[in-house]
Amino acid sequence: MSATREREARDLLYDLVATPSVSGEEDAVAERLLDFFAAHGREAYRDDVGNVRAPGDDGVLLTSHMDTVPGDIEVREADGELWGRGACDAKGPLASMAVAAARTGASYVGVVGEETTSLGARHLVETRDAPDAVINGEPSGWDAVTLGYRGFVKGAFTAETPSAHTSRPGPNALEYAMDWWHDVEEAFEAEGESAVFEQVTTKPVGMDGGVTADGLAFESSVDAQFRVPPSWTIDEVAETVEACLPTYVGEEATVGVEWTDSIPPVMASPRNAVAAALRAGVRAAGGETTHLRKTGTSDMNIYHGAWDCPMATYGPGDSSLDHAPDERIDLDEYDRGVAVLTAAAERLTA
Repeated sequence: MSATREREARDLLYDLVATPSVSGEEDAVAERLLDFFAAHGREAYRDDVGNVRAPGDDGVLLTSHMDTVPGDIEVREADGELWGRGACDAKGPLASMAVAAARTGASYVGVVGEETTSLGARHLVETRDAPDAVINGEPSGWDAVTLGYRGFVKGAFTAETPSAHTSRPGPNALEYAMDWWHDVEEAFEAEGESAVFEQVTTKPVGMDGGVTADGLAFESSVDAQFRVPPSWTIDEVAETVEACLPTYVGEEATVGVEWTDSIPPVMASPRNAVAAALRAGVRAAGGETTHLRKTGTSDMNIYHGAWDCPMATYGPGDSSLDHAPDERIDLDEYDRGVAVLTAAAERLTA
């Protein structure tokens, strides 16, 4: 890469990292991307939800997210690294993909809301046809390709029982909630030494309960998330959770689970065209590719559920620094990521 091209790529990264873009506040980053594509003679615009779209060769769609989680980290360059919120997750991938798209003519989309509801990705699959291939942008390390993510399903347990003196032996709504959660954890208890990626992870994320305002009942609620590996379906997890509901409920008591959101898991083949193109790019840059499976969820889950085309996730950056107070990206790794993505996009658009 020439010094001028390297400087241009790094300037874009620095500008994006220096521009705050917590979920829902992506406008300034979007404007910087629009200016970048305009400078390269590419049409680019924002769609109805705020995604930046730069239509191009649909041999591959390069897409990453513009938003970050909250957190104020001083933007600075030190010891060959750029510090700042979003440097890894995911402005390194976002910027490197924009540069690769400008150099190869590949299609590009910077999406909104990945860190919250995946609003941008959901809107994208609803409003455009499937491309021939997708590279989703998340930090994997410059010489690694992510093929799998667990999905998730969110739900809320609720219970209500008539008020009664605490000296009485019958269970109230709070006890129903505690018993239900105990049974849920037991139902999904990991067997043997299975990897986390292969497990259903259960996690309560909110609890509430007590006597109602009118004093006539006890109530309880538990908001929960369940991470779903590819060996399970969303429906199977939901059915298992519902089977844990208390069966000894009195006539005047109510218990139930309401499901609020879900994203299916994904496990792409290492032999698909995107993985092959990325491996070729890594080899050309002097590396050997590692294939990853991640325990979280990304917009790749959305794309895989809607589009029947080869895909993988890739991007420079150390994912262990995602959301961390010391988030940063190695600039030499970023340069290699630009080179790998450019080579992969050239191969997929040829």
